[in-house]
Amino acid sequence: MSKITDELIQKMLREALLVREKAYVPYSKFKVGACVCAEDGELFTGCNVENASFRLTNCAETSAICNMIAAGKKRILAILIVGPNITMITPCGACRQVIREFAALDAPIYLCDDTNVLLKTTVAELLPLSFGPEHLPIKKS
Repeated sequence: MSKITDELIQKMLREALLVREKAYVPYSKFKVGACVCAEDGELFTGCNVENASFRLTNCAETSAICNMIAAGKKRILAILIVGPNITMITPCGACRQVIREFAALDAPIYLCDDTNVLLKTTVAELLPLSFGPEHLPIKKS
């Protein structure tokens, strides 16, 4: 498992800022970037992608996690999220559940503006009393 250092957090912020600029947001104009650090230290990014139906919009966090899964990784060490430099944003409810699927309850979540971490929280703090994979029965073959 990789160690979360200040340098890693700053690298994650730079990556999230870069991908944020690629966001497809013709309706809200609200660009969001996210960077996921897999357990082995590899970074994956994602941005929000809107859709005219709105309900089919993909959030940055889920996009980054999907990129991680597509690369064959399964566990999140940390996640960083940056929105427009107007205020701190937090993951929506759907993203919180997706993060919960692939991260430990104590996995750090960094909520940032363009230059700083504004809040360090965890999966458990953002999604208390959550439902996760361990709640489902596992069928043995």
